[in-house]
Amino acid sequence: MSPLRVTVVGSGNWGSAIAKIVGSNTSKYPDIFHNEVRMWVYEEEVNGRKLSHIINNDHENVKYLPGVRLPTNVIAVTDVKESVSDSDILVWVLPHQFVKRVCDQIKDHVKPGAASLSCIKGLQDAAELSLISSLIAEQIGTECSVLMGANIANEVAREEFSEATIGCNNPDMCGVYQNLFNTPYFKTTPVQDSVTVELCGALKNIVAVAAGFIDGMGLGGNTKAAIIRIGMREMMKFSRMFCETSRESTYFESCGVADLITTCYGGRNRKGIGSLREDGETSRSAGDGVVG
Repeated sequence: MSPLRVTVVGSGNWGSAIAKIVGSNTSKYPDIFHNEVRMWVYEEEVNGRKLSHIINNDHENVKYLPGVRLPTNVIAVTDVKESVSDSDILVWVLPHQFVKRVCDQIKDHVKPGAASLSCIKGLQDAAELSLISSLIAEQIGTECSVLMGANIANEVAREEFSEATIGCNNPDMCGVYQNLFNTPYFKTTPVQDSVTVELCGALKNIVAVAAGFIDGMGLGGNTKAAIIRIGMREMMKFSRMFCETSRESTYFESCGVADLITTCYGGRNRKGIGSLREDGETSRSAGDGVVG
């Protein structure tokens, strides 16, 4: 079998951190992966230079992940169609509101038999609630696994130890994804329960908003712990309603309880809502910190 080509669809903070891991591992396993990793970059100018040129020449995403060197085999490509051409694995790491638009652009350029993996935490806002992985699978015709966990991008990029959960229902791909993402500082565990893994990544943000209100109201650790416990029970209940095959054990992987704790103490949703004033008025910065 020919080495698998990998494309990272997205180049923001988390996308660049993922590209660092993927670039390192494709070089480490030349029998499995093609060395070159394409990273789709939405072109911008930074201090008079094109961002793609900076990444390809200086090997650093100075706008979204400054101070972190990217592997030299990570190549910034500004044409999204070109970036996915001939790729066997598409790793999706971009804001969820742009997924459908990108799918529309690339659906006629995706290699037959290609696979997708989504690192996007969120749900599709449509008439009927649905998963981002389902949207990708339906739009471009690839199976779509997921990677979720207690992963703050800057900490992962600094190689501080963390874990992630790979939700993959295809046993043949579980090992491939572990080779693509597993490092001494980024430990991945495959789980054949991709729906629950993805729901964890989306639903924990709702609980984090509640945790932010607790902080903004000046309440203490006891109250926040109660909110986290109650919130996790509600997440598990929702998962069972959404998918009958959802496994409670998945919530005890990194994608579940670990990501919930991390987000409730240090995530952007918690920080944004946490700027609530004691008089009940939200500060101007509160809304700016909240992500979908």
